[in-house]
Amino acid sequence: MNEPAIDLSVAIGRLRLANPILVASGTFGYAREMEHLVDLKRLGAIIPKTITPLPRAGNAPPRTVETAAGMLNSIGLDNDGVEAFISHHLPYLAGVGTPVIVSIAGHDQGEFVELARRLDGLRGVAALELNISCPNVSGGVDFGVDPLQCGQLVERVRNATQLPLLAKLTPNVTNIALVAKAAADAGADAISAINTCLGLGVDWRRKRPRLGAGMGGLSGPAIKPIALRAVYQVAQAVSVPVIGIGGIATLDDCMEFFVAGASAVQIGTANFYNPQATMSLLDGLPAAVAELGATNIRDIVGTLSLGKPDLHCPSEPTAH
Repeated sequence: MNEPAIDLSVAIGRLRLANPILVASGTFGYAREMEHLVDLKRLGAIIPKTITPLPRAGNAPPRTVETAAGMLNSIGLDNDGVEAFISHHLPYLAGVGTPVIVSIAGHDQGEFVELARRLDGLRGVAALELNISCPNVSGGVDFGVDPLQCGQLVERVRNATQLPLLAKLTPNVTNIALVAKAAADAGADAISAINTCLGLGVDWRRKRPRLGAGMGGLSGPAIKPIALRAVYQVAQAVSVPVIGIGGIATLDDCMEFFVAGASAVQIGTANFYNPQATMSLLDGLPAAVAELGATNIRDIVGTLSLGKPDLHCPSEPTAH
């Protein structure tokens, strides 16, 4: 008897994806750089580098530093601006055969609105991700740490575009669930959690930071427990889908995020040291879903129970 087919399709609000494996903004270039390493058509969605209204030169080097369990980066949203993105990158992205979610950032609400209007209705743009959580630029997290400001921004952008909206939140906040709820209530179709954790690398011999800009964003395996906690808390607070981000590299990582409440995941830092990580995850995902007795990915999302763990081996009697 043939095993039942596993349905990996997911709905991120109004956005329909063939599977839940996405690539995170800033870790996959504009996809063109990865086409010889990855079958782009297999991905659930691609999120290119964050774009801003005008070109940005980014921060002073060094911009990346390896850590014991991940990476510190301070790129500073280096990009060519929205017009160069539309004229040069978007025609290629529109033809790769998978949905493209465009990450946008601005200094103020007006710039976010301007970008949303400019991208609305363009061929190849499936959704927008609001980057309100970058710790590497001045004002990069302003809209992500205050629920009121977050809600106001999302509402204004919601009124400026018909595209599905994802709000990407920072972990550098006391209560991420409150910010997520504000974003969802204001019209966000989904919540992306989390962006990088603010960190510092030090060259003690030179008595200087290891990054040119001083502090930067920590990503990779070190932040996975933080990201899992945030995803669980956000999923409990909102009714919209949650996309998990943070230290995801293996099939076990993915499954942990799904049961914690993520409807999809974004692969970030792993792309740098294992560019084919997404392909391996897609190869193994059906069997992992089947192992839980499910025939589709949706049935395992949010099934985590935070009861007390069983610390006793089932084969050993409990002492009285």
